[in-house]
Amino acid sequence: MSNIKVSAGPYVFGARLETEAAPKTCAAFLKHLPFISRIIHVRWSGEGVWVPLGDLDFGVGYENNTSYPSPGQIILYPGGVSETEILLAYGCVNFASKAGQLSGNHFLTLTSGLENLYTLGREVLYKGAQDIRFDLA
Repeated sequence: MSNIKVSAGPYVFGARLETEAAPKTCAAFLKHLPFISRIIHVRWSGEGVWVPLGDLDFGVGYENNTSYPSPGQIILYPGGVSETEILLAYGCVNFASKAGQLSGNHFLTLTSGLENLYTLGREVLYKGAQDIRFDLA
């Protein structure tokens, strides 16, 4: 159960759960599948899209956390200084909020469809919010 299908805008990506590096985050996320929301472009972090989740509590702390996710890496910020969120990097990201530097748990990595990742990010930037859905593959 380590493969995830990510449908974002008109694109479909394959993804791998990072179960060894972030087991608690992966287990918490799996409980929310299918996960359906909208992505919007980040405001402070660079080339990324995010799912704002308000005060949704996944019940996890930090594990495998980073402030600099690489393109195709998906992180979960469990909340605290800023609201809970999921962020997908499509280019250079320095994860932050209006409160300053943040770090999130790298729990999911895109493995296929990467040729569409940058295009997805730019479409969200220029055209606005897009649907996103996470399912077991």
